[in-house]
Amino acid sequence: MSTDAVLRELLVRQLDHWLPGALHRSRRATLALAYAGGDAGGAEAALRVVAEFADRLRGRRLTVLVLAEAADLPARLGPVEAGLSADVAVHVVPGHPDRLPVVLKAAGAAGAPLLTVVDGGAPTPALLAAAASGKPAELLLVTAAGQSPRPALTAAGFPLLTEVELVPTDGSPARLLAFATGSDRSLEAVKEALWAVDEYAGVRYRDPADPAGRLLDITLDPEPGPLRRELLAELARSGPRTVTELRRFTLTSTVYRAADANRALTSLLASGAATRDPEHGRLGGEVLISAASDTNAG
Repeated sequence: MSTDAVLRELLVRQLDHWLPGALHRSRRATLALAYAGGDAGGAEAALRVVAEFADRLRGRRLTVLVLAEAADLPARLGPVEAGLSADVAVHVVPGHPDRLPVVLKAAGAAGAPLLTVVDGGAPTPALLAAAASGKPAELLLVTAAGQSPRPALTAAGFPLLTEVELVPTDGSPARLLAFATGSDRSLEAVKEALWAVDEYAGVRYRDPADPAGRLLDITLDPEPGPLRRELLAELARSGPRTVTELRRFTLTSTVYRAADANRALTSLLASGAATRDPEHGRLGGEVLISAASDTNAG
């Protein structure tokens, strides 16, 4: 399935970002991978990334938990696991992602860096609480499209998150990817990874926050139309906002990167859909942006 390829590439890119920071921050860390059905191919890719960080692992302890129902998974992971350093402990546990709270507790994952990947499991309060027990904690969650997990993730204690629908071009069901964290840098890294994956993977994105639900091609320079609409909607809700505030909104409430806000705002200003104060000069962080209707009403 084409979405599996995109998700594997995103996991690899996120591990490249997460592992160095986790190993620098703490002498122990946990990577938890939980799959409901499917081939759990991301686990193999993840272990290959871990193998590349052997020099960073000296004197550290990384625990990799793989929770899946694929009976052949231990045999498939065996050759990759054999090449890992002694500082990595891999535990393959049979079962559904709803067992994750018990598995994380048994592994002593709380209180140290924890990256959890849940592909297909229901985001129950118990599962999200377990994923949030790391210090710091990050979660990649993949569910069926149609219902946002944002309220549940916020309630679980994740202050920052983004979500995007992965829509296969072959007509297969769309899937929702959500990433939750407490780190601006991690959120930015995921956004960069989203737009840097293979554009020929047969998947397009849909921003759940876009009222028009337009499909977006994967590209390093995403089409700004949906973001323009979302920024105008935010200005209508909240009134005038600074560029800094709108960049923050873009990072935390849309699928776009903070830097994409500048391109969208420039377009809105050029079209007359928005105005700025002051009217001239660089589009710096303190420039105040208003929807044109707000200005006319005033």
